[in-house]
Amino acid sequence: MDEYVATLSSETATDNKAKDLPKTTNLIEGIDYYLENGNYVFKAWFHLKRGNCCTNGCRHCPYK
Repeated sequence: MDEYVATLSSETATDNKAKDLPKTTNLIEGIDYYLENGNYVFKAWFHLKRGNCCTNGCRHCPYK
């Protein structure tokens, strides 16, 4: 997944394949997020699966 994410730019992120995956409520640590000082930090893969920017200024947002 990290290799795929690295191929995307902010211009191509909205046309990514991850957004077409079946939706799930189960998040996987290390893939969708990691913990930092007890807080969830969502990774680019999580945002790509979401399919759009939430405009909250997320650290790993691929849609910048």
